[in-house]
Amino acid sequence: MAILNSILTWVMKKRMHQIDLFMKYPHEVQEELFKRLITTGRNTEFGRTHGFADVHTEEQFRRMIPISSYEDICPYIERNMAGEQNLLWPSDVKWFAKSSGTTNARSKFIPVSYEALEECHFKGGKDMLSIYCNNFPETKMFDGKGLTIGGSQQINQFDSNHESFYGDVSAVIMSNLPYWTKFVRTPTLDIALMEEWESKIDKMAEYTMQENVTSISGVPTWTIILLQKVLELKGASHIHEVWPNLEVFFHGAVAFGPYKSLFKSLIPSDQMRYMETYNASEGFFGIQYDPSADDMLLMLDYGIYYEFIPFAEIHKEAPKVIGLNEVVKGEQYALLISTNAGLWRYKIGDTVQFTSTDPFRIKISGRTKHFINAFGEEVVVENAERAIAEACEKTGAQINNFTAAPKYFDKDENAAHEWIVEFEKDPDDLNRFTIALDETLRSINSDYDAKRYKDMALSAPILHKAAPGTFYQWMRKRGKLGGQHKVPRLSNSREYLDDILNLIEVKS
Repeated sequence: MAILNSILTWVMKKRMHQIDLFMKYPHEVQEELFKRLITTGRNTEFGRTHGFADVHTEEQFRRMIPISSYEDICPYIERNMAGEQNLLWPSDVKWFAKSSGTTNARSKFIPVSYEALEECHFKGGKDMLSIYCNNFPETKMFDGKGLTIGGSQQINQFDSNHESFYGDVSAVIMSNLPYWTKFVRTPTLDIALMEEWESKIDKMAEYTMQENVTSISGVPTWTIILLQKVLELKGASHIHEVWPNLEVFFHGAVAFGPYKSLFKSLIPSDQMRYMETYNASEGFFGIQYDPSADDMLLMLDYGIYYEFIPFAEIHKEAPKVIGLNEVVKGEQYALLISTNAGLWRYKIGDTVQFTSTDPFRIKISGRTKHFINAFGEEVVVENAERAIAEACEKTGAQINNFTAAPKYFDKDENAAHEWIVEFEKDPDDLNRFTIALDETLRSINSDYDAKRYKDMALSAPILHKAAPGTFYQWMRKRGKLGGQHKVPRLSNSREYLDDILNLIEVKS
């Protein structure tokens, strides 16, 4: 393994030269990529419909090609999943990354082409390792194995020939990894791709606790649960008693800040390192480049052409859209992407803030709508309002206002969502109201449902009944009375919720 470690470290470092090039010439790299994407997509159904043959400049592209939401391209994707090809992208697309749904669907299915796998997702994973090795040349990571905590994969039920597949993006990636990677990763694929999460965590813990794990990649939520299970099975007090050579956790999907203290209690070592990535179903966008900074390098040569909607324009029917050459440090923008999987001017729903424009570095600043995504559940306002309405209908309740935020993990308790609800008419049973709220969210949001499975990541919601006038008092205190000001339904931080709880006494 020492020889393998030396070879892999050398290979990873070679990529740093190419990264340096796109950092030095970002606009040239993006312009060349734009021309390649337009040329490649010209003869697809989408390309013919939208006149790609007449698009020669980035300005023409913005003028002639509409901004797309998932609802806009869903008909193409459904046909693609049924077996039709050359719709959004010319090469055959047989893999789809499943993510949380929209207003009209419980789940989204994002096309993942061969090019997107090779030039984006795989490349992002290799670059993550390259940057890490460059920052820490003394690493012994490849002397052991990387533990990957991924999702599940299954046969696409929409394809009668069973030739296309879907799963979490991590499962799609793992299902297509080269054969040699099995020597440097753990657990085996049959365990990593299990669908039943309780059994999966047990199997992963039992298998990996016997390995020399030197790195972990995954979402903090599930990683915490796995680490706690390993400690329980081994009777250990901290994880380095099980994996003494563990040196880095590559994390993404949700903000890491709220988890830091818990990870430090599970891995109490000053030598443990943490590295953030920005990898979504739609593509791999960013990697933490400087270990001392809390931002990420925007990766510009992954087959993704970037555009940006200034924050003030996000909700306009015809928003102003700018290119990378116009972004300003400190400003927030909604991301638009055109990709080598056929997503054209696609709104992914994330907002980013530029921390630097030389090179281009970003922080994820939120979503284009209020949301809770503290644990990868991606609950949006539409989900919450629908769940509240269903709970009211089932219990005869009427509400004036509500807000919700995450309650984070601690050593003794799971995470949960915490709600404050002010009723105009009380429910006939507050507990039944809470159950109906929870059950509706689980039925309409597959990611929330996965986190709620057997209370493994998220416990049942905590609900407080607020006294009449609570939200009015709170809005007045903030100077936010008036029709143009609205109570934030959801927040990914506890700022609003804690402020209301501290303002008045609520009845649980």
